[in-house]
Amino acid sequence: MTETTIRANETTVPVLPCADVEETLAFYQALGFEVTYQQTRPYLYLALEWSGFAVHFGKPPQGHDPAREDGGGCLVMVDEAAPYHAALTRAMRAAYGKVLAKGLPRLTRFRPGQSRFTLVDPSGNSLIFIQRDEPDELEYGGSKKLTGLARALDNARIFREFKNDDRAAFRALSSALRRHGDTAPALDRALALAALIELATALNEPENIGTWARELERIHLTDAERRRVTEELSQAEDLTRWLAGHAPEAGTRDDSGGDRRPGRIP
Repeated sequence: MTETTIRANETTVPVLPCADVEETLAFYQALGFEVTYQQTRPYLYLALEWSGFAVHFGKPPQGHDPAREDGGGCLVMVDEAAPYHAALTRAMRAAYGKVLAKGLPRLTRFRPGQSRFTLVDPSGNSLIFIQRDEPDELEYGGSKKLTGLARALDNARIFREFKNDDRAAFRALSSALRRHGDTAPALDRALALAALIELATALNEPENIGTWARELERIHLTDAERRRVTEELSQAEDLTRWLAGHAPEAGTRDDSGGDRRPGRIP
């Protein structure tokens, strides 16, 4: 008997629950996905493709509730996450007139240097786009190499970028600033205030932004430190413009020859 050699050219395709056929098809087609197979009888099965990957859908399990967002998930490993976020942002604005950033469906925000983002569909499934060079290990609670407010800043980053939990990031940073603010280095205090401003913008809770901004202005920083804090503050401005649809998306090509169609990644 001849032994067959396994060739490493496998392809896996997730089959996710579909709570509503019309809603699912409308959402994914609006983003540029192509329907390659569709049937509802004798059983539900949908197949869609976009760029270089496929996502399939079937009947949801009994008791499935999209609002719980626990139906299914798919990791989409890519060389660079920013162009995918930009393409989905453009398609979403073209279809809906805005970025769907809250509720179902939605697209999570993306900051420079971030290595992942999530697209949540109407059935509560999550397509998580992840850069292949993302760090293998995450230290929840913040890096053990750091202490005090610096560690809280790292912890907030993980909550914000890897858990998509702005509320947890906000609480962790607010608590750490109360505990360590009086003894933390000036740069850490300034970065914490800038991060709180960005998180409050994301949470649509602007009540304390003015107070934090004035406190930030009173902190003495070197020119280099001020530039770093200004860059962090710009994230709140970029987020506001992203939500309003007035800013170029991350990863957008500036040259006139770039292919900007929603289903194509520059």
